[in-house]
Amino acid sequence: MSRAGNVWDNSAMESFFSSLKIERTNRKVYRTRDEARADVFDYIERFYNPGRRHSKLGYLSPRCLVPASGGSDLR
Repeated sequence: MSRAGNVWDNSAMESFFSSLKIERTNRKVYRTRDEARADVFDYIERFYNPGRRHSKLGYLSPRCLVPASGGSDLR
């Protein structure tokens, strides 16, 4: 599974980093590492996690699922 040339080994992370680069960091120049770190954190916590549709949630985003379920617990 971890041998060289195995394209499926890191496919989930490669997909995430591709989205991050395309949607957030490609056209930005950060002055400091802390500024870049804060921007990536903001992307993950405010957009990527709550805004993305997930197959485990019936292709709904967590943001859409919470009002539909009437609660705030996503378990």
